[in-house]
Amino acid sequence: MDGSVQALADSLEQLGTSEVQVEIIHRGVGAINESDVLLAQTASAVIIGFRVRPQTAARQAAEREDVDIHVYDVIYEAVDEITAALEGMLSPEKRETIVGTAEVREVFKVSKVGTIAGCYISEGRIDRKGHARLIRDGIVVYDGEISSLKRFKDDVKEVREGFECGIGIANFNDIKVGDLIECYTVEEVARTLASSV
Repeated sequence: MDGSVQALADSLEQLGTSEVQVEIIHRGVGAINESDVLLAQTASAVIIGFRVRPQTAARQAAEREDVDIHVYDVIYEAVDEITAALEGMLSPEKRETIVGTAEVREVFKVSKVGTIAGCYISEGRIDRKGHARLIRDGIVVYDGEISSLKRFKDDVKEVREGFECGIGIANFNDIKVGDLIECYTVEEVARTLASSV
């Protein structure tokens, strides 16, 4: 019925943000037919049926043309599924967590390796898989990857607060005594439509 079509269309059009949104290219009453499939294929769209079924020819055309047809009996189920699809299109939010800080106390030049910072872990821990931010006089001088982490001569995965270690920063050799190396991790967190408004 036309009222159902309008209610579903209104519910779907209210979804979205400035980043992702629903665009209804056609709406109508009756069974899903071949012309609906051809329109969806041309527009790279998805067909949503509410309390209707696709005709046999339309279902075959959809399989041939690789067009998705989703059929629902309850409006909120359609809205929930489209919401989930839109949230999947949102770029994830990146959250940074500072893991630890190391003070550079010695600098070693190692041939074929580069500069290694002899450090004391003053807070938290330094993680071999983490990112490194070199801070000099309160200013971030370089931001990159940790290329090596050693405790004495052994490669280690992490070094905790109160211990000494050697830290190599990938593609960076301008390390000076007194610099701080801040270790941090970046986590990608899925966003929701509610948090993106």
